[in-house]
Amino acid sequence: MDNPNIDNPNPKKEEYVIILDYLKFGYVNPERPTAHGKPIAQAIGVDKFTLIEVTPKEGIDLDIHDKVYIGSGKRDKINRVKGLLDFENLTATSRIELEYAIKEIILAHEDIYVKFFNEIDSLNIKMHKLELIPGIGKKHTQMILEERKKEPFKSFDDLKERVPLLGDPVDMLAKRVRLELDTTTVKRGKNKYYMFTQVPSRHPSNRKKKYNKGRGRGRNNRNKGRKPNNRGKKPQNKPKTENKE
Repeated sequence: MDNPNIDNPNPKKEEYVIILDYLKFGYVNPERPTAHGKPIAQAIGVDKFTLIEVTPKEGIDLDIHDKVYIGSGKRDKINRVKGLLDFENLTATSRIELEYAIKEIILAHEDIYVKFFNEIDSLNIKMHKLELIPGIGKKHTQMILEERKKEPFKSFDDLKERVPLLGDPVDMLAKRVRLELDTTTVKRGKNKYYMFTQVPSRHPSNRKKKYNKGRGRGRNNRNKGRKPNNRGKKPQNKPKTENKE
């Protein structure tokens, strides 16, 4: 699927993230609720909305919605990037702040997402990719396509003004991004496509596919249609029947 960052559609790594939640004493251990762990933060990347865990440098406290550098250069606040974070492991605070952070990222890169509306193409002969955005149906899709032929959209406000009754583009895009990030349900229909994020390796549909791989090829199916191999087996003696006549 298309990435809205048309100038750099496949960035190798996130360089900046926005902090969703900062746990100064680490995650709570149910077995030792009073024990203190090492500080850790949950964050979202600004390029491809990657969910990431990071640890701050010693003596550094992070604030929610801080934009921090995690690239390969010198970092001022982050000590280590622990790795990718699964959606289902987001804290309650992270889930609340997630949509706000997504909107913040979209607004900060308005030119990229307006370009998305100007250049996005069809998914197949029956559906346009615009229809994957919540709140955009066939009627609004047709209106957007007609208007952008006249003149490319210049901003979100220009888009809303020229396409009557269209919802807030930022809200609609944010809902689509959150939907793509949510790995707690198997994606079907319009929800199975990824336009703004990377396909998570631990997505339930991937796990299901992996689990089912090879199923149906077991012993019963392998032997289906084959003649039984009786070589090396002793013939069984049939029980004698008495002749009562």
